[in-house]
Amino acid sequence: MKKIFIGAMLLASMSAFAQETYQNAEIATEDLNGTARYIGMGGAMEALGADISTIGTNPAGVGMFRRSQVSVSAGLVSPKNDDARMSFDQIGFVWSQRMGERSYMNLGFNYHKNRNFNGILSTADKLYNASQNKLTAAKGYEGVFDYDNCYTQVDYLNENTLGLYDEFDGWTFYEGTDYVFSKETRGYVGEYDFNISGNISDRVYLGLTMGLKDISYDSWTNYTENLYNYVGTGIGSVNLQDHRRISGNGVNVKAGIIVFPIEDSSFRIGANVATPTWYDLTTSNYTKLYNNLDKEYGAYDTGSNDENYDYRVFTPWKFGLSAGMTVGTQLALGASYEFANYNGLQSRILEGGSAYDNVRSYKDKVMGENTKDALNGVHTLKVGAEYKVTPQFALRAGYNFVSTMYNKDGYRDGALNSPGTYYSSTTDYTNWKATDRVTLGAGYSFGSFGVDVAYQFTTQKGEFYPFMSYYGDTEADNCVGNAVDVKNNRHQVVATLSYKF
Repeated sequence: MKKIFIGAMLLASMSAFAQETYQNAEIATEDLNGTARYIGMGGAMEALGADISTIGTNPAGVGMFRRSQVSVSAGLVSPKNDDARMSFDQIGFVWSQRMGERSYMNLGFNYHKNRNFNGILSTADKLYNASQNKLTAAKGYEGVFDYDNCYTQVDYLNENTLGLYDEFDGWTFYEGTDYVFSKETRGYVGEYDFNISGNISDRVYLGLTMGLKDISYDSWTNYTENLYNYVGTGIGSVNLQDHRRISGNGVNVKAGIIVFPIEDSSFRIGANVATPTWYDLTTSNYTKLYNNLDKEYGAYDTGSNDENYDYRVFTPWKFGLSAGMTVGTQLALGASYEFANYNGLQSRILEGGSAYDNVRSYKDKVMGENTKDALNGVHTLKVGAEYKVTPQFALRAGYNFVSTMYNKDGYRDGALNSPGTYYSSTTDYTNWKATDRVTLGAGYSFGSFGVDVAYQFTTQKGEFYPFMSYYGDTEADNCVGNAVDVKNNRHQVVATLSYKF
């Protein structure tokens, strides 16, 4: 019976902590969420305003309230391969105060779930002689382990649990026939927005919002490979299980303007800008490798490792333009465009202490180059319409398109000389493509009360890879993780109850 291997990785300089591109991108991604009216119109309300959800996109929209209002939203979210779950999505209020004959000053607060991580991704495929441990051996052959930061937690467990390296015989490995992968994620990004806004003679509206974010993220990854020996005989499997947790806080500032350029016309245009969200984060993982190979293979039955550290991430600036108009008293039309350059997403290395101790941070330049290669600038287009069948009853529809954040040739590079690589405890990554959202909604008002409902269908395709590819001097040396097509579809139903006073 082999023994249990318990690892304890130590970095040469424990003050240097950062995260890697694909984990950062997952945190920075945002959902379309908020009030049912906002969702029902595809989020295209940055110029139309008078909805609390514009507090986080174009803050000037809050300046268009003429009565104080409180609202609360909740519903059901059903990701692919997962049961529908209750979701508390929004609560907020606007206090509107007349300051002159045609001027108002409004104060607002809103919480909304900026990102819902709940979901399951599962897939399986052939390996064609590749494997995680072959990739570890290939990196050993190339000498990348001369740099401490290039040695991932997965490499550490593979080398020691499977006994891949011998002082006299050098590196060995076991090739794979196929794999099975599953990943479950849970958690959210919550955003708390505080707003001040107002207008000038009902022609120009201005708004400023400070946003606070908190993150709670958990992922459980289960990856199994079936392996064979040098004569082609199956020798069993290895199983890598990983639990990663991320938590922390961020802060950002948003500013916006809405202008009615033509007197006596309902047509209006808007512009908005948002600073990066400056995140201080903590992450931990517990990772275990099970050696289920025949007894003569490998050094230990199991190997485990865990790490815990603080780091920083800065998301990119965002810029938006919008237009809207009403036709009579029945029809409202809106359109919005937003751009964010995600290849400028920053991994930040801390210079000692904790992320909460006002320590200095600086860019992880090596990981930054990988981010530039792997991520794109993202364009978001929203269009929406609302039609009032009666003064009390309205129907809504919208479309929301988000271009792909990921470069089709991008990959999660496990051989970078970066602390973000060193602390990686999984090897998989997915290059997600564009996101399409179709929304429908309805609303009914009675007196000071309003009830709105919305349905949102989100669809996204992607290419999953179990690990990065390595190309050696000969075809036999290659260790290539082929792409598998995956989907991320989501259904959401939201209801909002509001009261004006």
